[in-house]
Amino acid sequence: MSFTKDDVICIICARGGSKGLPRKNVKMLDGLPLVARPILQAIESGVIGTVLVSTDDNEIADIAKQYGASVPFLRPSELAQDMTTTEETLKYALVTYEKLINKKFEVAVFLTPTDVFRDSHLIKEVVNTLRNRPELESVFSGHSTHKNFWEKDINGKWIRLRPWMSNYSSRQVRQAIVREDTGIACASRAWLWREGRRIGDNVDIILNDNDFTSIDIHEQKDLQLAEYALQILKFNEFKHDI
Repeated sequence: MSFTKDDVICIICARGGSKGLPRKNVKMLDGLPLVARPILQAIESGVIGTVLVSTDDNEIADIAKQYGASVPFLRPSELAQDMTTTEETLKYALVTYEKLINKKFEVAVFLTPTDVFRDSHLIKEVVNTLRNRPELESVFSGHSTHKNFWEKDINGKWIRLRPWMSNYSSRQVRQAIVREDTGIACASRAWLWREGRRIGDNVDIILNDNDFTSIDIHEQKDLQLAEYALQILKFNEFKHDI
């Protein structure tokens, strides 16, 4: 199904009551509050008609509006608890806003303030892939890794996640596995969110090769890592330019 920019909504979840890093969504990183970064990147992508921030916090709401997002209502407190799921938050924000403006969106984009190492072109790519491939339900960012993963079976024994991981061949030729990074960029058919699902079963993954995408800011040390990583990226860009 074809859709236009006006049919696409981006919802950014940013509650006020974070525990690991109190007030994390208003913490400054490279001159910007964390909540501002995905707002600006969503706008810069050029494929999103509405950028909405779901928050229960007046300060976060004011900052979000300052950087160009819509905050038409505050999230109820029962949906801003430690155990509240992202899916519950997204469904409430989408359905409530659609009722408010008497319009249904075709595509919903998910970005998080705590995943900061995204490029606006990646947002554009996930949306355009969904536009060009109507059979897909979701398109999101993923990071490929050649690391081995283990889990416990029902008897408590450690086993490899996949049998092929027992083959310790060269990294250059061995099979890879992909980490789901929906917080970096995820576009889904909006009907999925209305059903309480963030992503569907028929998907495509846009691979990113940025190792810094593993930094997800939930504690003070994560914020410090992000600051150092940004310094490294800036230094490398500077060396490239001279």
